[in-house]
Amino acid sequence: SLDMNEEYDVIVLGTGLKECILSGLLSVKGKKVLHLDRNSYYGAETASLNITNLWAMFRPGVEPPKEYGHNRDWNVDLIPKFIMADGKLVKMLLHTKVTRYLEWKCIDASYVLQAQKGGMFSNAKNVICKVPATDTEALKSPLMGLFEKKRLRTFYIWLDKLNLEDPKTWEGNDLRNMTMAQLFKKYSLEENTIDFLGHAVALHRNEAYIQQPCLDTLVRFKLYVESMGKYGLSPFLYPVYGLGGLPESFSRLCAIHGGTYMLNTPVDEVLFNEKGQVTGVRSGEQTARAPLIICDPSYVKGLNKTKPVGKVIRAICIMDHPIPNTDNVPSIQIILPQKQLNRSSGKCAYTNTS
Repeated sequence: SLDMNEEYDVIVLGTGLKECILSGLLSVKGKKVLHLDRNSYYGAETASLNITNLWAMFRPGVEPPKEYGHNRDWNVDLIPKFIMADGKLVKMLLHTKVTRYLEWKCIDASYVLQAQKGGMFSNAKNVICKVPATDTEALKSPLMGLFEKKRLRTFYIWLDKLNLEDPKTWEGNDLRNMTMAQLFKKYSLEENTIDFLGHAVALHRNEAYIQQPCLDTLVRFKLYVESMGKYGLSPFLYPVYGLGGLPESFSRLCAIHGGTYMLNTPVDEVLFNEKGQVTGVRSGEQTARAPLIICDPSYVKGLNKTKPVGKVIRAICIMDHPIPNTDNVPSIQIILPQKQLNRSSGKCAYTNTS
């Protein structure tokens, strides 16, 4: 094993996306970086696993079914996320030139679930429809009736002309003080339309945004609309071989600038001095010293250094059929707003396949 008994500017524990971005940027700035991970693969919670590693994590001791084929056919994200084409992360990737290490694709389409209410004698059905993201798509969308389509189109045309830095484009709306509920009311938008705008376009996780100032949501709308068509027909980008490619690429950036990496390295102790300041880490008999440690929360469990602020339930579903009403496109996102599932609380569920 590598001798760790030396001084570093920073020690990073865990190779998740945030940790790898930070170690990459710090090493570019000339800092001496040591990066450790207890796992045998890069990515930590943002890893993309082949079928063998996936089964080892969730079904230890059980072999994956033979009919699932080769490891090379699988990259399953532990935490799937799409990347907004005009967002800050893409700008950071372009600035650091990390994009050269990755192959990208544009997600083919984004869909939203809507519960269709029938007449007195019919049962309600759930329908999956493409998210209309432009004034033209609004007119074609089966999510709304004719009059609502026109109202949404009017809203999208206003949104397209809107410049949040220039009050002359606000058309008399006091955007600094209006809530999102007041803005939706001004355009007479219906509840189901508001539901997919809030969850499938602004990508809010719950309903709290409705009563909050509208500027934050308008920034989200503008990002979605400006990401549309930047590289393809949807606003979302994705590394072809899984999200785990992102931390790996930043790790490569760090290594090129002199960073040291050690996988399969358990961190047995985080070291502090008598003033309670961090001084380094111990792994077995070896120690490495640094005045700064960056880590994911699992590395400081039990030290009273972290505070849980929420919980997320995730599920990985391997499907044996395409999802109906999605035109059999190879990569999609489906958003399930909580109201459409008759849930009064909790976050939306996001499902994607590729």
